[in-house]
Amino acid sequence: MKKTIPKLKKELDKWFSLYIRLREATTEGMTQCFTCGKAGHYKTGGMQCGHFQSRRHTSTRWSLQNCQVQCVKCNMFNQGEQFKFGLYLDNKYGEGTAQELEIISKQTMKLTRIEYSLAVTCYKSLVEKLKKEKHIE
Repeated sequence: MKKTIPKLKKELDKWFSLYIRLREATTEGMTQCFTCGKAGHYKTGGMQCGHFQSRRHTSTRWSLQNCQVQCVKCNMFNQGEQFKFGLYLDNKYGEGTAQELEIISKQTMKLTRIEYSLAVTCYKSLVEKLKKEKHIE
């Protein structure tokens, strides 16, 4: 039986989040909050995949620039620290990045079941590759 789109979306969120956290992790698995600098283990240190533009916007939900590692405090309790997040995005990727992401987030985007499946396969593979490269589990 084929997976439903909501199930594929949930699976994509899982693998994409792991990828974002691993992308910034050291070979010891440690990573840092994009907005406050707090350090934590990518898997067990209370680190999450934070979104500059809300996850509800499909067009930026899985954007590699829109998503950065955040601690639970910044991501959940401080509503993502959006102002700081935007400043740091512009610093990391260039002036105007935050504004561009805001514009992109307003665009309508709908993925098909096949697109979700391909994205899941892609990020699952990228996660495994990063784990091997960094020698972490």
